[in-house]
Amino acid sequence: MSTIVSTTSTTSSFARNGAEFVGRVLLVVLFLMSGLGKINAYDATTGYMASMGVPGVALPAVIALEVLGAVAIILGFKTRIVAALLAGFTLVTGLVFHNNFADQMQMIMFLKNVSITGAFLMLVANGAGAFSIDAKSAK
Repeated sequence: MSTIVSTTSTTSSFARNGAEFVGRVLLVVLFLMSGLGKINAYDATTGYMASMGVPGVALPAVIALEVLGAVAIILGFKTRIVAALLAGFTLVTGLVFHNNFADQMQMIMFLKNVSITGAFLMLVANGAGAFSIDAKSAK
C-alpha cells in the first residue's frame, strides 16, 4: 500500500514540477520574442515609444529586461526578483501603451497585461518550483 502511495506521490510531484516549468516557459515566451523583435526593429520601436511619450533611450533597458528576464524565469534563476520586475514592467506598459479604454481592443490588451502581471505575482509568492536553479541552489 505504501508503495502505491509513494509512486502516486512521486508521479504527482513530477507532474506538478513539470507544470510549473512549462508554465514559466509559456509565461515568458511573449517577452523573449518581443525583446528579440525589438532588436530587429530597433528604429521603428524607438519611434513608436517616442510617439507614446516614452524616451527611446529606454529601449536597451527594455530589451534587456524582456530577453534576460525571460531567460532567467525559464531557468528559474532569481525568480522572485525577476518576476517582481517583470510584473511592474508589464503593468506599467499596459497603462502607458494600452490606456484607451474606450477602444475594446486596447481594453483587452490592457487586461492581458493585468493577467500576466497576476501570473508574475504568483511566481513572486511561490517561487519557480523544483525544476529551477533557485531550487538547486537552495539545497
